[in-house]
Amino acid sequence: MNRLNSAAMLTIVWTLAQVPANAQAPANTQAPATTQAPAPSAAPADAQASTAAQSDDAKDVRVALLKRLPPGSKLEDLHPSPIPGIYEFSQGTDVSYITVDGKYFIDGNIYDMDTRANLTEALRTHARVALIGAVPESQMVIFSPDKPHYTITVFTDVDCAYCRKLHSEIAELNRLGVRVRYVFYPRTGPGTESWHKAEAVWCAANRNEALTQAKAGAVMDLTKTCGATPVAREFELGQAIGVRGTPAIVTEAGDLIEGYMPPHDLLQQLKTLQVAQR
Repeated sequence: MNRLNSAAMLTIVWTLAQVPANAQAPANTQAPATTQAPAPSAAPADAQASTAAQSDDAKDVRVALLKRLPPGSKLEDLHPSPIPGIYEFSQGTDVSYITVDGKYFIDGNIYDMDTRANLTEALRTHARVALIGAVPESQMVIFSPDKPHYTITVFTDVDCAYCRKLHSEIAELNRLGVRVRYVFYPRTGPGTESWHKAEAVWCAANRNEALTQAKAGAVMDLTKTCGATPVAREFELGQAIGVRGTPAIVTEAGDLIEGYMPPHDLLQQLKTLQVAQR
């Protein structure tokens, strides 16, 4: 019996020796240990890559669309339009639209039905302002009152009948507070008599006087040259703006008034356009 008890005691002692010194039996009344929520992990490394991929996809769409557009078109000519699935295609003041799959091309205006605003024409006016703004006034022939209220840029042809009529009333326009900036647009194109007349006006010692005489039908010396003139550049500007005839009048806000208007009618039109922009 004593030997049995000794063996049993040895077994208990050996067993207890295997338990870590700091181990304790859990008490029934002790609250379970609080489990802390794992710290939020950093955004997945591929999130940025996904964003970049989306950007690349958008570029890929435009690259694919370029294949359906005229030669010379550029990625920057394409922008998302207000309508999902349709891209705006703009070059200068020429604005049209193409579906994202390249299947349909739309030539027309987009209107906001809530405001009734012509969103396409708004793009054209902004483009006109930017294009004309790139031409320094030193490259124009300007007739101005002392204190102008309005400024218009007029694409003019020396031989155009209605351009001549408009210029015959330049004094009245100035009296009404309208400042007129002329740029050259000989409708018959490079190398023609009207083109050479425009260059002769530019090469004259007094360009304002020379333009007035030319529009009055005075005979001009077309052999006189003075090196580079702005005629070619302004002719290209007119084409970019969409000039289809002369006189073509562009307001400071980029509105296009096509054709001749008597001075008082033109002034009223300028006032109306100015109010509409407020």
